[in-house]
Amino acid sequence: MYVERNAWAFLDEYRGIAFNGVWPTLPEMFRITVSRYGERPCLTVYEPDRISLTYDESLKIIEAVARWLHRKGLRKGDKVAVTGKNSPEWAAAYLGILFAGAIVVPIDYQLKNDEIDLLIKTAKVRFLFVDEEKYESCASGGRLEQVISLKRGVGTYVYDLDGPEAEIEQAAEEDLAAILFTSGTTGQPKGVMLTHRNLVSDCYLAQGNMQLYPTDVFYALLPLHHAYTMLAVLIETISVGAEVVFGKKMVTAVILKELKLGKITMLLAVPMLFNKVLAGIIRGIKEKGPAAYGLISALMELSGFIKKVFRVNPGKKMFKFLLDKASLTTLRICICGGGPLAPSVFKKYNQLGIDFVQGYGLTETSPIINLNPVEHYKETSVGRIVPQVDMKILNPDERGVGEVIVKGPMVMKGYFEMPEETAASFTPDGYLKTGDLGYLDSEHYLYLTGRAKNTIVTEGGKNVYPEEIENEFQLFDEIEQILVRGFVQDKKMKTEGIEALVYPSPDFFASRADNNGTAFSRHGIKARIDKIIAEVNQRLLPYQRIERTIILDTPMEMTTTKKIKRETV
Repeated sequence: MYVERNAWAFLDEYRGIAFNGVWPTLPEMFRITVSRYGERPCLTVYEPDRISLTYDESLKIIEAVARWLHRKGLRKGDKVAVTGKNSPEWAAAYLGILFAGAIVVPIDYQLKNDEIDLLIKTAKVRFLFVDEEKYESCASGGRLEQVISLKRGVGTYVYDLDGPEAEIEQAAEEDLAAILFTSGTTGQPKGVMLTHRNLVSDCYLAQGNMQLYPTDVFYALLPLHHAYTMLAVLIETISVGAEVVFGKKMVTAVILKELKLGKITMLLAVPMLFNKVLAGIIRGIKEKGPAAYGLISALMELSGFIKKVFRVNPGKKMFKFLLDKASLTTLRICICGGGPLAPSVFKKYNQLGIDFVQGYGLTETSPIINLNPVEHYKETSVGRIVPQVDMKILNPDERGVGEVIVKGPMVMKGYFEMPEETAASFTPDGYLKTGDLGYLDSEHYLYLTGRAKNTIVTEGGKNVYPEEIENEFQLFDEIEQILVRGFVQDKKMKTEGIEALVYPSPDFFASRADNNGTAFSRHGIKARIDKIIAEVNQRLLPYQRIERTIILDTPMEMTTTKKIKRETV
């Protein structure tokens, strides 16, 4: 039986001194950490030389940013946006805004200028921190009171800001800390309102399912504007006095280099990255020949069995030569979020000796509400409910599957200036409707089956969840992207068939020849994909099987967390 830990008990000695109430605000949390670990490294980047700020140094910069904003007339409750690539400057701006008592509006830097303008207008933003690529366009429009650069040498630079000492009115625990716009910017943008209580409580409560240390080194690889990286990397880092290394490029070679240089211990990423790294490891094993591949595969099975049953991890030593080559030796824990991961991928990482777990949540839940403890993980689950979360399954079917609904201190205040949408997202008794379908086991672990709006209803009246089928394709190098969806078979009966949209991997087919030794033709590519579809169909239940396949010439549009935008396909 797994027993959750109380990682936030230490806050009691600071209550009434550093903060009042149940939870500190984000600035109060940062100050507490500085008092404990001021000389430890905090914000680090490699570009190409290592530049690192300690907690003490970071606090000085953050307070200077807050004083400058106050001198410019910014007051409690005002909104300031930040958009740009991951960097210490991004983090300093984000925290400086909060130290000024204001509300931060993180914006996806990959959005087009007019989309950024729409979010700025919607959120009533006064100031903007921005990368060099969009500095000129943002500064020239006259829409903002001030635009500050996150890059030295371009306009007013964030690290050069300062102002006189002042009594700055601080936000309280229940005040808004951030407005996060969910993916999809067509029509009226939907801004999720998160309070200091939401973010700080979620940060500490998630640690009830996972032990973090001041000696940990987190890797901020996914965009910081996204709730997953913002909370699970940046805020978790500063809550325990750990170090965060900012990755700027989603390029495998650069990532592996920074993992080694930074001696990363905590890697949080999305399924696409973990699939690519694992595929590279497996490919390397296969290149050693059938005998070696068979032996290593058998040893991996043995390692996984020992780890799962006896809770001893022999894989770290057994497969050190593989982990060294993949720059994964220093990793303590890998956490996958932002989308479903195939259980087979989860299993193989653990067999290799890496403590690999999944988590689950939404922007509306700050976001973590489930996390697999490394001491008692389940490969097919997205994790155990974190402490103080009340989770239920609404209207479960015969499998126990229904919509996941939640209550807890991390659940959002609502959508910014959208009272009707806010009311519609909650049940009459106050539970947030996640829109995700799943079921719970007796140990409070959640198993997701898909999104409610993506469910396919077959001719036999069976519910099919596309994400469950898509998971079966995650380890095929031939497939870059796959999206499973329903198509109308019978308009009168309103029944659906199942189809797969596949974008083949250009790299795979460009680097390999067919059985005749010639480059793959379009027909040859389709034949190879059809063979994979047939193989997977054999593993699926009859009503889940793919009936038709469409091969795409161009990739499907993705979010910055590498999920296919289903609504645009």
